[in-house]
Amino acid sequence: MRFTAGTAGPFLSFVLVALAGCFSLSRDTPPLQQYVLGGARGPEGVASAQGMAGLTIGVRQLDLARYLTTPAIVVRRGAHQIVHSEFHRWGEDPVVGINRAIAGYLAAGAPVRAADLAPWPVRSRYDYLIQLHITRFEGVAPADSAATEGEVHVLASWDIIRQQDETVLARGTTDYRERGWRVGDYAGLVTLLDRGVQALSQDIATCLGRLASATAQGGEVELVPDRDPALTCAPHSD
Repeated sequence: MRFTAGTAGPFLSFVLVALAGCFSLSRDTPPLQQYVLGGARGPEGVASAQGMAGLTIGVRQLDLARYLTTPAIVVRRGAHQIVHSEFHRWGEDPVVGINRAIAGYLAAGAPVRAADLAPWPVRSRYDYLIQLHITRFEGVAPADSAATEGEVHVLASWDIIRQQDETVLARGTTDYRERGWRVGDYAGLVTLLDRGVQALSQDIATCLGRLASATAQGGEVELVPDRDPALTCAPHSD
């Protein structure tokens, strides 16, 4: 699947689908709610990063923590309990959905030539490949079941790779938390998780832009983030 700066918009729709009655077991059973990522537009999206003009980017299949590879939206209660909602689910495989949203935000927020999702045609060539590893992607609720305010937590590491020889050029970490989630509000939770995806996409775009600028100038540059939280993007060396 390909995303370009000119065509990414139609793919970036935030959808809440209520399948009322289709899965009802009784008149009192709640309808199934399904959600997708990738809906922020304008100033809430990803800002353009200097140096990304004309780049081609390949986004490899996401490495997602096993407990997150479920259609159910995950909430962590306290330190150890994982809760799955029967009636609030992702509308697509979360591996595909997160990757699609990231590629779409990268294409919409910067003048890249293309941002493609794996699998791509065998002979495709890209300036950079992105490999993502996500270990937290969930709502976090207090252990006290009476508490009503929680947060979201998106924790990801990522590699920027040169396709020709599989060299890792830079590595980064995004640790995104945002409070203000009302426990039980799954539409609100997905909105905040989508902001986490935007923050992750912005970190990747910032690092890509600086890496591409350094390469174009034939030199090296220290890849230090302009924003907090916890982006650590630096030339990788073993």
